[in-house]
Amino acid sequence: MSQEKLAELAGLSVDAIAALERGRRRAPRPHTLRLLADALRLGAPDRAQLTAAAHREGDTTRSPLRAPPAAANELVGRAVELAEAGRLVGERATRLLTLSGPGGVGKTQLALAIASAVAHKFADGACWVPLAPVSDSGAVAPAIAAAIGLHPLDGARVVEEIAEQIGKRSLLVVLDNCEHVVVDAARITAELLESCPNLSVLGSSRELMRVPGESVYVVPPLSVPQTDEQLDKSPAVRLFVDRATARGHEPSDQIEQVARVVRRLEGMPLAIELAAARTNVLTVEELAVELESSFAILGGGTSTATPRQQSLYGAIEWSHELLTPAERELFALMSVFVGGWTLNAAAAVLSGQMTPGPLERARALDLTSRLIDKSLIRVSRDRGIARYDMLAVIREFAADQLTAVGRDEDAARNHAHFYIALAEEAESHLRGSSQGDWLDRLDGELDNLRAAMSWALRTRAVTEAVRLAGGLWLFCYLRGHYAEGGDWLERATALDVQSDANLAPYLAKACLGAGMLAFLQCEYDVATTRLQSALAQYEELDDTAGMALVMQRLGGVARERGDYLTAENLHCQSFDLFESLGDRSGMAWAHNHLGFVAWLRGDLEIGERRCRKARDSFRGLGDGEGLAWSLISLGTIAQYSGELTEAEDLLQESLALSQRLGYREGVAWSLNQLGIVERRRGFTERAVHLLDESLAEHRDLGDRWRSASVLEELATVAQQRNRTEYAAFLLGAADGIREVIGAPVPDVEKPDQQGTRRAVEQALDRHAFRAAWSAGRTAPLAAVADGYPGPSVRPDRSRRLER
Repeated sequence: MSQEKLAELAGLSVDAIAALERGRRRAPRPHTLRLLADALRLGAPDRAQLTAAAHREGDTTRSPLRAPPAAANELVGRAVELAEAGRLVGERATRLLTLSGPGGVGKTQLALAIASAVAHKFADGACWVPLAPVSDSGAVAPAIAAAIGLHPLDGARVVEEIAEQIGKRSLLVVLDNCEHVVVDAARITAELLESCPNLSVLGSSRELMRVPGESVYVVPPLSVPQTDEQLDKSPAVRLFVDRATARGHEPSDQIEQVARVVRRLEGMPLAIELAAARTNVLTVEELAVELESSFAILGGGTSTATPRQQSLYGAIEWSHELLTPAERELFALMSVFVGGWTLNAAAAVLSGQMTPGPLERARALDLTSRLIDKSLIRVSRDRGIARYDMLAVIREFAADQLTAVGRDEDAARNHAHFYIALAEEAESHLRGSSQGDWLDRLDGELDNLRAAMSWALRTRAVTEAVRLAGGLWLFCYLRGHYAEGGDWLERATALDVQSDANLAPYLAKACLGAGMLAFLQCEYDVATTRLQSALAQYEELDDTAGMALVMQRLGGVARERGDYLTAENLHCQSFDLFESLGDRSGMAWAHNHLGFVAWLRGDLEIGERRCRKARDSFRGLGDGEGLAWSLISLGTIAQYSGELTEAEDLLQESLALSQRLGYREGVAWSLNQLGIVERRRGFTERAVHLLDESLAEHRDLGDRWRSASVLEELATVAQQRNRTEYAAFLLGAADGIREVIGAPVPDVEKPDQQGTRRAVEQALDRHAFRAAWSAGRTAPLAAVADGYPGPSVRPDRSRRLER
């Protein structure tokens, strides 16, 4: 019978019959044997003989496998990944493990190391299938067949023939670089795993296979040093040093600059190796400077590397070319975000809608999911919220794509509109029970808020600039961004604002915020001008709540300038307006400010009564900031009343609350008053520590009024520790600050301040006192805590206050 006739009768191909007859194929599947036996009309004995012969051939024939290649370099910094992924494969915890991650993260090198480490656990070893050279999806199966030593003749049955060849063998097949042929790789893998019970597959791919039973191990970048102590132990630093040394430029004396480079590269191994290669023409410091502005210099990989491994651009471009048009659109648009984004933000930028609907969110979710699976977007989860971001090198590539298609300005506008909406939504929650959550949310978006503000100011988008700056001033106050928030407001309100009735409320709010942040930095004249302008605008708008808020802030300016009568009158007017509106929060704040004025002028009884009422109201309202302030006031009143235990309890409560909220002014004030409590108890070392921390906070915030008070208290401690000249120096520094800002010593603090000055003047001769006092008055605030240098000696940073 001819091969053609037998093939026709059996329903097989002629090539399949020829392969069996010529010995190219020696392990036919049971189904093939059954078809042949039926076509030949074999009886039971002959069927058994044929089957036994096939089994003998199948058991004795072992085609040579393509072994994993030896690694060219030592695998650096992957001990944890090798152990974890190796356990999953070696202990058969999963039959399909996909090493996933962006291009250049080191998936192939890790796959090689895993295969080498666990091959002995498979009776038939490990087989390496490189798919990077495969350009046609139809060539995936032949590539696998070739790797296991099979040369199939029937192209239509190649996967079946691979399954027959593997059979029950205990084998690990490594499919390296699957992303560009992932559909076929996934289909073939699923069929082989179903047919071959002892087969395990390890894949490396930028995109997941998404087949049943797949486990995913996301390969992270190498760890970068977070502190100087971690420099020598950082895998990223070690990789750079190793590769640079191999190029003949050993940079061990430039470890700090190496750390700067690898932090910028976020620990990406390919990027680090390409950067190290540039040490043949640049110093490490020059390399770090270049990378701050662009990653374009990262090229020049090894001559044997594929084009996508020759440069960082090529590695990312390889992934980009595999995207659909819709995926490319989202990928480019997401580069507008700085520091990550949420699903709502992605939907807003993608759709151009400030508040995207369900359909827009669904589309953004689908595309985001695809890009995560393709390792171009990362996802993190915190407190029930998913957040997305890109590696810096990928984001730069995406931004170039956005510019190339001419959509960068549209994307920036949509981005700004979303964050304006977020800022204005958050504003209504910043004085209630959810205050802390909303402050944290805005803090998490601070880089995006800065980018949106920068775009609005750069493009002179008046409405966007005024609304965003005005919506953020309360956040800037609570989180201590006084100077930055004030600058935004000043620049926004200085734009060419047309007479737009719709913009009027936002302008009034922006003037209020500008006045408040100027006040917090003790720019009292500027604050008064801005606040009076805001008051006039709110009066024109007939906005009672706005007028009440401005009066409250003007009362604060008068209070710090020592004009307690004016401050009290303004706070009373503010209270009346809030009362007319039934605004419980506003009334509580008026009580708090009236109590503040009372204790500053020395009327502790009235201050306590007012502040207790405010505290009870704030507790009921859930206003963390207000509660912290009332506790500070009550603690201070107790401290000046000599009730030190009660004072400490109240101030520790305010400190804990302020720290939990991230409310820096509250932290600074609490530390200040706790330092006074410790000084009154005689624990001067502890007092110095607390006051020094308080001074640092107030100085960083730009609050010179409070800095002066802390310096005067430090002078009292210094005098008690017999550091009399330094005490005179500190008193002079405080006096110089007060003269510049035009704020006197508060009445309640005068006895301590004046007592310290008298003691210092009595202990020093007149010349020594004047020298130290004058040196303090001219010393920059940042240098005051370094110690009094003496009449002719420059400040020495080693002379710390604690000494």
